Amino acid sequence: MTVSVHTNQSALVALQNLNKTNDQMAEVQNRINTGYKVAGAKDNASVWAVAQGQRADIGALSAVKMSLDRATSIADVSLAAGESVSDLLIELKEKVVAAMDPSIDGTSRAALNSDFRALLRQIGQVIGNAEFDGANILNGSLSANIRFLANADADAYVTLGVKNMSLGGAIITIAAAASINTATNATAVLTQLDASIANVNSALGEIGAHAKQIEAHNKFVSKLVDTLESGIGNLVDADLAKETAKLQALQVQQQLGVQALSIANSAPQMILSLFRGG
Repeated sequence: MTVSVHTNQSALVALQNLNKTNDQMAEVQNRINTGYKVAGAKDNASVWAVAQGQRADIGALSAVKMSLDRATSIADVSLAAGESVSDLLIELKEKVVAAMDPSIDGTSRAALNSDFRALLRQIGQVIGNAEFDGANILNGSLSANIRFLANADADAYVTLGVKNMSLGGAIITIAAAASINTATNATAVLTQLDASIANVNSALGEIGAHAKQIEAHNKFVSKLVDTLESGIGNLVDADLAKETAKLQALQVQQQLGVQALSIANSAPQMILSLFRGG
């Protein structure tokens, strides 16, 4: 090897190795600080692009879950109200059957009719208050079934059926102005009441089936989000135990590199000994 005061090849090599070690240390420290082995497109463009796409899907699925949570709440409120209506119809039947008794006097019949009318009003109030976030599927305010998001592309839906339980409608056929002030009226109301009870129970069964489907899909979406997050972690998360061990090794290499550079820098001083006298 040529010994020169102008070019110190050993020092250049030592400096290159030290710079390489410093660059590696910077990368490892960045992974430890961020927790990512792929924190940006510069680290690994293809992996970063895939991870960003999955993050976009997770964001979209969060909106889907919000929609399904709203669907669950609407269904729960509707079921609670519908079950109350079913119970009230059962109470109505007791009043109606009692009013069909030809032996009761006018005072008792009037009292039964008053209770009957009060129960009808209560049914109307329950149905009117069966609302969540502006949606009521029981009072006839909605003409079509409600659709909720089912996937990240917003091109698939789950449906919650509308069931109009307003008095005098197709499900509860008893009119709001119905009366049992006579045995004849009570007999006519009983026929409507029996049909209404069957209709309400059938409608509640359909709402319950829709609610169960929505709940199951909501759980699936939650699991899908967890799976996607795990997949992203597999792509971009750093193994901190491994990175810490690597950092310690690089710190030793850095110290050795500094010493090697110091030795290489002192090599030209040997030239001075050539000019010293014996």
